[in-house]
Amino acid sequence: MGGNLSAIVGVFSLVAVLAAALFGVARSRARRAIATPGQRATYEVLHTAGLAAEPLRAGLNPANAAKAARHLRSLVGAEGLALTDTEDLLALDGLGTHHGRQLWAAAQRVIAADRSTVLGEAELFCDRLDCPVRGAVVAPLAGAEGRVVGALVAVTDGVPAPGLVQASLETAHWAGSQLALAELDSSRERLARAEVRALRAQISPHFIYNALTAIGSFVRTDPERARELILEFAEFTRYSFRAHGEFTTLAEELRSIDRYLTIERARFGDRLQVRLQIAPEVLPVTLPFLCLQPLVENAVRHGLSRKPGMGMVSIEAQDAGAECHITVEDDGVGMDPRTLTAGIAELAGSDGDPGDDPGQHVGLSNVDERLRSVFGDGFGLVVETDLGTGTKVSMRVPKFHPGVRANA
Repeated sequence: MGGNLSAIVGVFSLVAVLAAALFGVARSRARRAIATPGQRATYEVLHTAGLAAEPLRAGLNPANAAKAARHLRSLVGAEGLALTDTEDLLALDGLGTHHGRQLWAAAQRVIAADRSTVLGEAELFCDRLDCPVRGAVVAPLAGAEGRVVGALVAVTDGVPAPGLVQASLETAHWAGSQLALAELDSSRERLARAEVRALRAQISPHFIYNALTAIGSFVRTDPERARELILEFAEFTRYSFRAHGEFTTLAEELRSIDRYLTIERARFGDRLQVRLQIAPEVLPVTLPFLCLQPLVENAVRHGLSRKPGMGMVSIEAQDAGAECHITVEDDGVGMDPRTLTAGIAELAGSDGDPGDDPGQHVGLSNVDERLRSVFGDGFGLVVETDLGTGTKVSMRVPKFHPGVRANA
């Protein structure tokens, strides 16, 4: 019995030792998993900065300023924080509401001089006995190209300490960089809209003239076909000149291209051959408005107008994992590769009509620039061509990209 008891005690002792060891390992791992105070502080700062950046990147207005001010106040460590533009005090979070006029007057001086200032009790005189405001730091907000677009005002319940002054200046500098990015985003959007308008303006008057002439030729001989072509032409122009939306889906772009090709077939008959190979999975992919149609128009010009006999235009869209790969190819006369300079040159060629103006041609450079602007420099057009071998234009489009959404 004594031997059994000793064995049992030994087993329990071993279990206790193992349990203690496991507990020690668990505590050690737990200590390693918990962030240090420095790591936690870094996370908090970055997280708060991210929350403030979102409304700032949307532009400086009262609603966005109100959202950003709360997070900026946390970054600065002030009791109150105000944001202004060059016209008015937009938002004030925390202390200092009843000092709005004084803070705005100081902000106007800072904006005019493009120089920060520190306010004391003398500049923030108040007849309220319970007023906690004792000072403020006012720093200019510099947007794009260093242009002052407003001011940041940090309000404190004590004499502004050097730490608060430095934090206010650094936060104002960071907030200004976010506003500069917002201006850049806005200018890019305006440029994209202008380029779309340019593409619309570049829709060849010769195409419109030739389309109407082709339709007119069927009015007497085949009125029903003339009627169908008029409807196709109306839908084509409605899509090309729609008033809203920088983005569309591949399916919508292909529908418009089909209408364009229907009209061109009425003009050229069997001389125009078209081959389509579209993966159904990529039809919902979003791409910049009017970025595929110009490639097809260009291919018809090169693949048919300047080539005797029949011409073939091939359009392919393949599912490539996270991307959609699109190619438009023709077997036309091609072009000298030396015409391709850095990036994409203006490749639209003459359709042979008298009085043809190169300025009226659809520019592939326009499409290339818009793709790069939206998706990045790695997503421009790739052109393969040579004299007598036709032209192949390829593009890659991400299936999903932040901020890119087809308009309803």
